[in-house]
Amino acid sequence: VQLQASGGGLVQSGGSLRLSCEAAGSIGSIVEMGWYRQAPGKERELVARNIRSSGSGTDYADSVKGRFTISRDDAKNTVYLQMNSLKPEDTAVYYCNMGGYSAGWYNFEAWGQGTLVTVSS
Repeated sequence: VQLQASGGGLVQSGGSLRLSCEAAGSIGSIVEMGWYRQAPGKERELVARNIRSSGSGTDYADSVKGRFTISRDDAKNTVYLQMNSLKPEDTAVYYCNMGGYSAGWYNFEAWGQGTLVTVSS
């Protein structure tokens, strides 16, 4: 399974961006879709994730709650991250992550290549 992320770029503080990530390959079912980010000199951190299962839910990092929204389109094997009210501290490389089952019902976990988001002050 391969993930292709897009949508990053340069935006002014207070602006918005929408990231997309599409999975391709031998996919049976995608259980978890999420976004992580890594700023220069820092470790990769969870931004938002959605788990599709009984009692499924969505988690957000405290720093993005109320500003970012994760959504998914299972028919397209795609996850989105709508980012509003962006701040300079949101500047990072954003990575999508998916986990689930291949068409042969083997577990998989995959990462996208990363897309750079730069927020200017």
